[in-house]
Amino acid sequence: MKITKEQFKHVFPHAKDVDELLAAMKKMFKKYDINSEAREASFLAQCGHESGGFGVRTENLNYSAKALDALFGKYFKRGGRDAEEYARQPEKIANVVYANRMDNGDTDSGDGWKFRGRGYIQLTGKHNYSNFAKSVGMSIDEVIEYLDTVDGALESALWFWKENGLNKFADKGDIKNQTKRINGGFNGLEDRMKHWDEIMHMIGGEIKVAKPESKVKLERVLRKGMSGADVKELQVKLGVKPVNGTFGPTTLKAVINFQRKHDLAADGIVGPKTFAQIVG
Repeated sequence: MKITKEQFKHVFPHAKDVDELLAAMKKMFKKYDINSEAREASFLAQCGHESGGFGVRTENLNYSAKALDALFGKYFKRGGRDAEEYARQPEKIANVVYANRMDNGDTDSGDGWKFRGRGYIQLTGKHNYSNFAKSVGMSIDEVIEYLDTVDGALESALWFWKENGLNKFADKGDIKNQTKRINGGFNGLEDRMKHWDEIMHMIGGEIKVAKPESKVKLERVLRKGMSGADVKELQVKLGVKPVNGTFGPTTLKAVINFQRKHDLAADGIVGPKTFAQIVG
C-alpha cells in the first residue's frame, strides 16, 4: 500500500476510523490483488465516492416523497404507490425498491431491508450477501454483522472489486468502465476521476501504455475520460504529470489553458487543430 495516513486524510477529510481502515487495507490489499499504484488509486477513488469519503458504511434510505418519485418512480409514482406513505421510512422503502430481485423475497419478506447496501462499495441483495458469505466462510447472518465493521466494509468492497474484474480497468486507467460496473451508470464520474487523479499524483502512479512514436497522428478527437498513446503524447507536450496516458482533470485543465493562450476554442476537447498546435 502506497498512500500514507496524511495523504489519505487529505483526500478524504471526512473518513471515519482512519487508523483501523488503513491497517485493514495493509492486511487485505495483497489478498485481493490491489498490488499497483493504478489499482490502489482506482479502488480508493471508487470506494471514496460510494461511501461519502469513507464516512458511511450502511445505505441511507431516508428519502422524501419527492425524492422517491424522482429516483424510484417505477416503484412509486409510476407503480401506483403513494410516496407520501413511505417518505422518511427507510425500512419500508428498502422492502419496496429491493423486493423480488437479487434473490430477495417480496415486500413482506423484509429482505430488502435486511440485505440493503452495506460496505464501502454498497453490497446489496441476498445474492451478493450469500456469495460474499461463502467467500469468507461465514453464515449470512454473520456476514451482516461483519459488514457493519471496518474490516467487513472493506473486504466486501475488495471482494466485489475482484469478482467484477475491475483490476483490468484499473490497469488501463479506465475510470468510466469501473464506474459503470459499480454504479450501473456514470453517476459521480467527475468526483471519482478527481479522486483518482489526486491519488495517482500523490503516490507516483503511472498507467503503462504503448510508447508513442515521435510523431503521433491524431486518429480521434481526444476528450476527458479517454486513454492511450496519443493522450500520453499530449501530456508530454503539455508538461502534465504524471504522464499516464489517461485524459483526467489535470490534463483537461492543461488543454484549456493552452487553448486560451493560443486563441483556440477553450472547450477542453482536442481535435486535429488543437493537437497539431500542441505537438508542433
